[in-house]
Amino acid sequence: MISEIKYSNTNTYLIHGKHGDLLFDTGWAGTFGAFCRALGEKKLHLQDIKYLLISHFHPDHMGIAQEIADAGAVIAVMDVQTAFVHSSDYIFEKEKRTDFVPIDDRKIKTVSMEQSRKFLKEIGISGEIIHTPGHSGDSISLWLDREKSLLVGDLPPLYELEMHKGTQTAESWEKLLKLKPQKIYYGHAKTAELNSPAFKVSETSDKDIHALVKRIMKLTDKGCTTDVIHKKTGADEVFIQDVARMYLTHRNVSVQGILDRIEIKGK
Repeated sequence: MISEIKYSNTNTYLIHGKHGDLLFDTGWAGTFGAFCRALGEKKLHLQDIKYLLISHFHPDHMGIAQEIADAGAVIAVMDVQTAFVHSSDYIFEKEKRTDFVPIDDRKIKTVSMEQSRKFLKEIGISGEIIHTPGHSGDSISLWLDREKSLLVGDLPPLYELEMHKGTQTAESWEKLLKLKPQKIYYGHAKTAELNSPAFKVSETSDKDIHALVKRIMKLTDKGCTTDVIHKKTGADEVFIQDVARMYLTHRNVSVQGILDRIEIKGK
């Protein structure tokens, strides 16, 4: 079973195993309190998290990893990720107002890609961890056998795939799609059920839509959640999630660049 923990701009997922829970990704540093409250609202317990698995070591996915580890979880690092564990530390060093606890290398558990099924089986989870570079060299995805589901971190959504033809991203998606997933959990986009109709951007004037995207970007910078942005703008929540995800994962992307990517969904 998968529980979606909504508390920041990064989607976080708790996979319930027979012998403990596995947390997939965290939010930005300074969000530990919000994370604990989100768990409590779902009647979930921090102490039940046995392992933390991070899709890639960008700041919005590993910000509170050590704080969760200090509460009892073990940070599982795949062998293809070991060189990246501290790749975001310098970003938090510049954020003087943000409390950040660096990962303690002495307390991580390194797992080889070849042993991922054995590792997951120890927690009572049937699945596999797959190296899926493209967004970053250390990106991994989690495949769950029974649920026929993928958790892919910041791999771009399938509706953007034609933009990545001939790239490492496309190769990673090709590998994942051979598993014939029924559901895909993204790091910043809405969960996709592959048999459901694709979301299409509603008809709005170019001037209005540009202004809306700019406002969503500004509110995202302020750390506002999807719910808060929806209340402030009235925009569709799926559209907000898409804009926020593209803004957070594509450096220096323009408003038009975001809209060009969203339009692909309607094809």
